[in-house]
Amino acid sequence: MHTFSVNIPDAVLFDTHMSEKTSASCVRKATALFYYTKMNVSLGYCAEIAEMSKADFIQFLSENNVSIFEFEDMDELERDIANA
Repeated sequence: MHTFSVNIPDAVLFDTHMSEKTSASCVRKATALFYYTKMNVSLGYCAEIAEMSKADFIQFLSENNVSIFEFEDMDELERDIANA
């Protein structure tokens, strides 16, 4: 596991009324969201990055308008439903 550091000006925390703990959580979640949506990293790994359960990460994705379902077109969706 690698650890990275992000410098956030004190004024940002003051202006947003965020604690360091809350800010760190936001950075982890934003990083996980990026890896999931842009780098095709698995849901499980991204949940781990965000320090969330898979169910909570799925909820977080939903809150950010990201679906865990990906279909090329309606035909693929219909085939998937038929095979369920």
